[in-house]
Amino acid sequence: MPSRYVWALVLGTLAALANVFGGLVLTGRDWERRYLRYFMGVGAGFMLAAALLEMVPESWRLNPSQAAGLVLGGYLLVHLVEHTFVAHFHFGEETHTAAFRHRHMPFSVLTGLGIHTFFDGVAIGSGFLVSSWLGWVLFLAVFMHKIPEGFTMASVMLASGRGNRAALLSAAAIGAASLLGVGVMLLFPLGLPQALPVAAGVTLYVATTDLVPEVNREPGIRTALSVFCGVVILAGLEWVFRGL
Repeated sequence: MPSRYVWALVLGTLAALANVFGGLVLTGRDWERRYLRYFMGVGAGFMLAAALLEMVPESWRLNPSQAAGLVLGGYLLVHLVEHTFVAHFHFGEETHTAAFRHRHMPFSVLTGLGIHTFFDGVAIGSGFLVSSWLGWVLFLAVFMHKIPEGFTMASVMLASGRGNRAALLSAAAIGAASLLGVGVMLLFPLGLPQALPVAAGVTLYVATTDLVPEVNREPGIRTALSVFCGVVILAGLEWVFRGL
């Protein structure tokens, strides 16, 4: 059986490739885009449940004196990056071309999403350092929003007037940041008591502030119900596999 380190690297690579696939969804003519909203809904519910039911309790167990502050710090870190250093953007296809015409704007977004996806990798690596169960749960939580991430990054590049090649390279870059996050955690495991709660805060932010508002923008109830599907999927996996 592969070790947890090997699984972390393999699944981290798969998560990174999902970012690239998100770019292909936008730039490839034959890909169907309408299912992205369901990915976002299921991913939001799964991430929210994973953060509150798995990551936060485990963070308290590992670091009871600092966990609360580190979770809050992780949440505020992404808020600072996305809404202070980077112009406001949202998951989904960016069509407001004029807002992204500024020379440096797409690269600011790339930096912001790169930091975000780095902590996606930190979450996966941290999870596998705790247990295989938590590693798989966090991989699934990350994976389900990776395609919308790549889609978003590629759309920003295209909206800024850059071509398909730049769009795909930017999606690959944020995927590489995820893999870097996995590698950092595996190389420096002593930082786990600090990294896991920070990653929990990042995960909470992505679920509640990035993904859920996008779900709420969609008409009808199907996308809204997909959030509950994400929670049910985690509960089902926990019921079937947690004791194994």
